[in-house]
Amino acid sequence: MSSFRIITIVAALALTGCATGTNPADPYESFNRGVYKFNDTLDKAVAKPVAQGYDKVMPTMGKILVNNFFSNLDDVVVTTNDLLQLKIRQACSDGIRVIFNSTLGVFGLFNVTSRLEKHNEDFGQTLGYWGVGPGPYLMLPILGPSDLRDSAGLVVDTVPGPIGKITPVATRNELYVGKQINQRAQLLDSEKVLDEATLDKYEFLRNAYLLHRQDLVYDGDPPRQKYDDESDDPADVPAKKAAPR
Repeated sequence: MSSFRIITIVAALALTGCATGTNPADPYESFNRGVYKFNDTLDKAVAKPVAQGYDKVMPTMGKILVNNFFSNLDDVVVTTNDLLQLKIRQACSDGIRVIFNSTLGVFGLFNVTSRLEKHNEDFGQTLGYWGVGPGPYLMLPILGPSDLRDSAGLVVDTVPGPIGKITPVATRNELYVGKQINQRAQLLDSEKVLDEATLDKYEFLRNAYLLHRQDLVYDGDPPRQKYDDESDDPADVPAKKAAPR
């Protein structure tokens, strides 16, 4: 499964040279929209029905246990990227989550560290932390919204990640599939809002993804966007009027 993920990323990067677009953040929009249509068709035919069946058949406690298990595996990647970003205190907190959930929580099935905040870090964010720009927006086959930086980060997080080290390969692939089904099932409710709120789903997903990733890279405090009509000279900024007494 990890090899397949890498192949789809490489294929997407290679094909982007064949398309153009007018949005500076999405120069390959024509290609990306084609991939989006492919993903949407595949989702409606396979992924969504499977996720709906899983959501209907799996009892609530079962869903919680499955989600906890994959969340614990994700914390291994999070802790590694905490260290790469020199977030030592956060790394200690996330490392404790992994240790206690993996042992007392029976391989992560039970979240015994619920009082500790769960963080979201990956190698794409690590690259952004050290000043690497996002690059062009990319819609990856099957994997969905991404950009050049996050695509590279996905490879780094996946290959040496905890699931990528599991043998035999059949078990590893089953875990990858199970993780994707679990993630897709969690999106069933939110996609209803998407269907009702927007006319251009592609544009909505692109803008939401880029804003969300920027927010993650800057830990919720992204730099203020400067507009073309704004001046760099403080003297050009009008003084605030005194408040009436």
